[in-house]
Amino acid sequence: MSKKNQEEDELPSEFNIDFLFERTMRQNWKVVLKVYQKHPYDAAKAKLTKSEETALHIAVSSYRKDQPNAKKLEGIVDQLLEIIRREHVGDEVLMLKNDKGNTPLHLAAALGSERMCRCIVGHDKELINNRNLKGETPLFLAAHHGKKDTFICLHKLYNDIGGTESDDSLCRRKDGDTILHSAISGEFFELAYQIITYYPKLVNSVNQEGFSPLHFLARKPNVFESSSNLRLFDRFIYRCAVVHELDKHKFSHKNSPCCRDGTNHPENYQTCINFFTLPWDAFRVVGCSTGGLRTDEENPKEKDQAHRGEVYKKKASFPPNYATGVLLFKLFINILLTMFGTGIWRIGKIKEKKERNKWAAEIMEKMIKLESDYKYDHNGGTPTRELEPMYAERFAPPSVPPPVPDSHSTIENHNTEKKFKDKEQEHEIQQEMAVPDMAGKKHGTIPGTKKVTKETPLLLAAKMGITEMVKMILDIFPVAMQDLDANEKNVLLLAVENRQTEVYQLLLNMKLPEFVLYQVDDEGNSAIHLAAKFQKHQPWRIPGAALQMQWEIKWYKHVKRTMMPQCFIQYNKKGETANEIFRKTHVTLVKDGSEWLIKTSESCSLVAALIATVAFATSSTVPGGVDQNSGLPIFENQPAFLVFSIASVVALCFSVTALVFFLAILTSRCQQQDFRYDLPRKLLFGLSSLFTSIAAILISFCAGHFFLLQHQVESAAYPIYTAACLPITFYAFAQLPLYFDLIWSITRKVPLRSYKVFYL
Repeated sequence: MSKKNQEEDELPSEFNIDFLFERTMRQNWKVVLKVYQKHPYDAAKAKLTKSEETALHIAVSSYRKDQPNAKKLEGIVDQLLEIIRREHVGDEVLMLKNDKGNTPLHLAAALGSERMCRCIVGHDKELINNRNLKGETPLFLAAHHGKKDTFICLHKLYNDIGGTESDDSLCRRKDGDTILHSAISGEFFELAYQIITYYPKLVNSVNQEGFSPLHFLARKPNVFESSSNLRLFDRFIYRCAVVHELDKHKFSHKNSPCCRDGTNHPENYQTCINFFTLPWDAFRVVGCSTGGLRTDEENPKEKDQAHRGEVYKKKASFPPNYATGVLLFKLFINILLTMFGTGIWRIGKIKEKKERNKWAAEIMEKMIKLESDYKYDHNGGTPTRELEPMYAERFAPPSVPPPVPDSHSTIENHNTEKKFKDKEQEHEIQQEMAVPDMAGKKHGTIPGTKKVTKETPLLLAAKMGITEMVKMILDIFPVAMQDLDANEKNVLLLAVENRQTEVYQLLLNMKLPEFVLYQVDDEGNSAIHLAAKFQKHQPWRIPGAALQMQWEIKWYKHVKRTMMPQCFIQYNKKGETANEIFRKTHVTLVKDGSEWLIKTSESCSLVAALIATVAFATSSTVPGGVDQNSGLPIFENQPAFLVFSIASVVALCFSVTALVFFLAILTSRCQQQDFRYDLPRKLLFGLSSLFTSIAAILISFCAGHFFLLQHQVESAAYPIYTAACLPITFYAFAQLPLYFDLIWSITRKVPLRSYKVFYL
């Protein structure tokens, strides 16, 4: 036996915490198990690190799901728990917390080990009721870290399987955030769907700041399709990508690693079964579109497929197998894209984006439909519903009380405070439990505090440009158009102020009432005033200050043109008109745009002057000379001579034209109104002439030089000319984005909003 193994086997006769600490840090779990077996009580209760963690804490914290030793480490934890429970110290040890108030179950839930969670809980589901210093339960941490399977496992362990409603007492922490807030904040939409399914009352809950989960979703424009500005080819892939719909997770205890009912088959056995049953499932799905479906009430999968087949038939007057044909076409396109070099990586990335967009839309739809109190008692103000009794007992009430009543709560857990055994922690929680008087609770306000109007989800969605949410809220709750923020701005004013062109167009198409159009904010600004006011951030997806200024003018004119003249008052409370606001707030942008145009014109005019000089000399040159008798060019019948003559004249004319346009920009006054049409068009014509002259001078050079090489290396002439044109070609491609941006800026009537300013 090696010296190292002898050292590991030599355990101290008495319990030595330093020995246990060293072996735990080395992750020598065999020796740690022996120490636990020899000194179960002392080893299990010993806190080894500065963060007050036991060996069980450290073993659980070492778990990583994607590492090869994950299963082995779960087995080590199982053996540690078996020793602890065998010696009847489990109830006390499993309640031990580190300096952050986390028990081993908290750590297992955060890391997503379903097996560890089930083994730690055992038959004592009250372990799930423990809270750390932030007031988070293991169930909350599982949701906060996006561990869907672990969350559902803990949910099923704590709540009765046959119960009609779930106990939501574990779903909130001190700051008022619920598990639904955390799931949406982390963009775990599959998990959020399960939370809404099991805890529908959380949809109406708010945190200390008065924000509901729908508020959190409204702050994420990047997860919706309306913010997806894909190119043509990527858009085609996006449309062809197949994404499944969210559904309630079917959890079974038999699938858990700790409960297999004695079966002893490999872990990939079920995968093999699924692989062999795949053709039959595919045939059954195709058959459901062409023929009738016989559903089995005991088979929820078949029942769900039948329901979807009926939905397809009811939606439109298409053939019964239309949906299947579309799905097969999309699958075929995906295979072709992969075969011809588009790559699985690119398809996967776009598919992930579509999944996120589609699932976010499903979550949004489900939350809006469950928003029972959108009638409209929390339109940005303090909710009028009473505090949750359980939440009020545990933590300080938030400044804006949660709107979820607790009349259906299944457990009134008065023993939670007793489980916080640390005196400092208990003192801190008691300080936070200062409950206002009953009058404040009854009316949903805290005496002495100022009522603050919060933005509703509709106003946030309009501000962020989420057209899907704006449309659905107004379709289901038309009264929501009366919502105002703290500055008395409604949905239309916010869309105009934040340059949300799609939302603005949507609102115009919905034929809003006149009072919405006539709305002014607390400073007396109407929609036209807000359209004229320049924001500090750059909302337009166009480079260059000059083009930004052009789109600002276009947006101002578009709002003024699309709304009735009666909707705009002449002056605001400061005595300013919209034109005065526009001139005053755009001074800096005009200055920056003028400097950008001048620098661009100076650089391009220099190039145009050089090309004009060369083109003038070239146009007066005759390759090969002239015939002394007739005075005609010797190569006049050669095609290359004709190309040379035309190209040199074209280069001269267009270079001079470009020079004239750039000089016109340099001598321009650069007033605000000039940025709408005059200056961008001059720049576009100048660049077009410059690019044409560059191409023409290269063609004339190649045509003239062809006479020198046609007899020596005629076969190598074209590759040489191609190589000679590469540098100028690279320059042209570098300038093409600016050229296309100019064309896009001039031809587009309504500017296009950039969503990057919110989430980059």
